[in-house]
Amino acid sequence: MRQDEAGQAQHGRAGLWTLTLGSVGVVYGDIGTSPLYALREALNAATVAHGGIGRADVLGVVSLILWALTIIVTIKYVVLLLMADNDGEGGTLSLMALAQRAMGRSSPAIFLLGTMGAALFYGDALITPAISVLSAVEGLKLVTPAFERYVLPITIAIIVGLFLVQSRGTAVVARWFGPITLVWFVVMGLGGAFHISDDPGILLAVDPRWAATFLLNNGVVGLVAVGAVFLAVTGAEALYADLGHFGRKPIRLAWTVIVFPALALNYLGQGALVLAHPEALESPFFLLFPEWALLPVVILATLATVIASQAVITGAFSLTRQAIQLRLLPRLEVRHTSAASEGQIYMPQVNLLLALGVILLVLLFGSSSRLATAYGIAVTGTMVVTACLAFIVIHRAWKLHWALAAAIIGPLLAIDLIFFSANLLKLFEGGYVPLLFGLLIVVMMRTWVRGTAILFEKTRKNDMRLDELIASLDRSPRQRVTGTAIFLTSDPETAPQALLHSLKHYKVLHERNVILTVRILPQPRLEDEERLVVERINDDFSRMTMTFGFMEEPNVPMTLARSKKLGWKFDIMSTSFFLSRRSIRASAQSGMPVWQDNLYIFLANNASDATHYFHIPTARAVEIGAQMTV
Repeated sequence: MRQDEAGQAQHGRAGLWTLTLGSVGVVYGDIGTSPLYALREALNAATVAHGGIGRADVLGVVSLILWALTIIVTIKYVVLLLMADNDGEGGTLSLMALAQRAMGRSSPAIFLLGTMGAALFYGDALITPAISVLSAVEGLKLVTPAFERYVLPITIAIIVGLFLVQSRGTAVVARWFGPITLVWFVVMGLGGAFHISDDPGILLAVDPRWAATFLLNNGVVGLVAVGAVFLAVTGAEALYADLGHFGRKPIRLAWTVIVFPALALNYLGQGALVLAHPEALESPFFLLFPEWALLPVVILATLATVIASQAVITGAFSLTRQAIQLRLLPRLEVRHTSAASEGQIYMPQVNLLLALGVILLVLLFGSSSRLATAYGIAVTGTMVVTACLAFIVIHRAWKLHWALAAAIIGPLLAIDLIFFSANLLKLFEGGYVPLLFGLLIVVMMRTWVRGTAILFEKTRKNDMRLDELIASLDRSPRQRVTGTAIFLTSDPETAPQALLHSLKHYKVLHERNVILTVRILPQPRLEDEERLVVERINDDFSRMTMTFGFMEEPNVPMTLARSKKLGWKFDIMSTSFFLSRRSIRASAQSGMPVWQDNLYIFLANNASDATHYFHIPTARAVEIGAQMTV
């Protein structure tokens, strides 16, 4: 199923414009709030260096923003990356899985790139709600200075409320995302267009020579400004991440017809306002609007930033579920908040950690200007990773010669690296925050993957092979009990621990015994006919493999209920599911440092229950303990 078909299939008969409106709210919420602070921070960087700001600075910075939007967002994401879909899905982990599939083998380098990109996205998920909501609430200071002391309390109250409502699901609120954000873009575009007449010379900024001249004439100062300019394109990664939700055509249409024109008009209007009234640099966005409209615009801006924050929070939920399915992280609790949409999920642990992190960032930095120093590194790092993975996909999956692939991706990667280098200048001013958080996520993922591999190898080495056990049972038959026993295991060739312990302690065997392995493939979804494979070993035992895509819910009972086509009758009331519950201890000879052993044990102990994860009714589940060392 191709990408546009996949996106529209998920939304029933929704028309193109309905999907386009939805993408305006979800996909473009983040980039749509960038005008609140992007131009202000870029011009402030030039002002600090020069002791003032000149006409060439304003034209150069506005030109940089316009061409960053054109090259990075339009060319790289809207035109190129939207074609690199993994069976209709996008995002860093989808691109990683697509690159692994194109290579035909598991590559440590691709794995590292994918985990780095995912980890940096979590840094973005922390900073976006903090800087977006804070920058909108700061507009209250222009309504009346008396509000200044209440900016932080109001910001924290909005953020707390935002995370508290996550458990209720976003289905109801999401209906308003598109219309509210559409109004936001219209208001933003009109506000900018109205002020272009303040200094029509700002239209010269569409000439890229102003951007090039600014960079060449300003050296390090220009590089610092470039780091701030990049704030204008934060949120571009959402274009690719939400590919499967809306489809390629609606996302492209929303950008071309609504988002890009509104952003361009607003940045041109802010530039013209600053040229005509340099004192407006303090808050060029809000000063675009007359005093009577200021409070409504602040309220609308706050709503827009809440929507932008909501989009990145739900994105973090989706990314975490993908990481779990790809076995990069332990199982975590996933709650479905909508009966109609599989993508509407809530993850309590992730929500709590994000809420604490966002509130901590607001308290530590205290203003959107200070938070801006920490923002760019996470996003630019993710874009560098995306470009590297895209090169592999273009060369190996699209079968283009490496030189042609390099000619396509090389210039885009060079621009990403320039922006990344510019943001590294802010490393010690707060840029280290997303890097440290990203490093922690990478270490967690690496520890989980390595520890799981060690346990798998130990199990395979020490446990009995399944065929040996079956041969032993043929020689020494056990007493039979009615019903079916399903033993879940990650290795179908080895006798499950739960089966061995059941025979040891209960000394009975069920009439029918199934060795079930659940696999998650590095592709988003599978057709139903590919879901289940049943292999009959003998009269007593069958081996069953159940396969899901990494975007799917591994619902074991529901899949078994559909197995009648394979001639395998399933009755939940006569079936018992046997699972092993491992008690893991650290070992100095494990192959990992002791601190990493303890981290793996901590992650394993906080993993969600397997019965809940696989949707197995607790009344039909039997868990048997086993001790292991990692």
